[in-house]
Amino acid sequence: MTYLTPRIALVGDRSPAVRSHARIPGLLASLAEREQLVLDAYWIPTEDAGAPGALDGFDAVWLLPGSPYRSEEGALAAIRTARENGIPFLGTCAGFQHAVLEFARNVCGITGAVHGEQDPDLDQQVIVPLSCSLVGHEGAVAITPGTLAERALGATGTQERYHCNYGLNADYLDRLRAHGLRFSGADTSGEVRILELPEHPFFLASLFQPELSGDGTRAHPMIRALAQAAVARAARTEATPA
Repeated sequence: MTYLTPRIALVGDRSPAVRSHARIPGLLASLAEREQLVLDAYWIPTEDAGAPGALDGFDAVWLLPGSPYRSEEGALAAIRTARENGIPFLGTCAGFQHAVLEFARNVCGITGAVHGEQDPDLDQQVIVPLSCSLVGHEGAVAITPGTLAERALGATGTQERYHCNYGLNADYLDRLRAHGLRFSGADTSGEVRILELPEHPFFLASLFQPELSGDGTRAHPMIRALAQAAVARAARTEATPA
């Protein structure tokens, strides 16, 4: 049986000034040529991502770097749609930060949860400035065995590149964990770098930017894993009787 080409929503405010955005076309081409993972990709600005039906028919959602987003609410709506509807989701850098924010608000009930970059003067900042900027930084990440992150990466350790100034406020770790969020990757000091949802078909986010891995001619394993999840979802959808 021949299945329809999976559709992936690239949610973010596309800009040639964002290096990870510039790498996306090459990474998608690499997936098609090297891995035979062909995706039909559509860029969706954050202002449009929260509109009713904006993500209908997509087999994966990738929330890309580039914060502050032009529409925080649109970014959060995209995450919630993917989370609640079992759509494969990958969040990178700001996508990780906003995945935490969406979960804190809509699952943990922390309705006043904010991102410190957007709302530096408010309480309940679940995303706060890092003690040391990670812009241009590269570092080791330890992966928890038996997790989606380990399956995606095929290893229990990796070296990754960053371009961010904000991360998870550790004061909220226990509450986030208690409601089902799993933190499956950490740096050498134990600070969270990867999260996932065990009960979801594929929900993964990293504070590092896998788009920046290598020279851009081969997709990072996490990106490849998202593509595989999209292909699997499209196949299931096609095989399900209307």
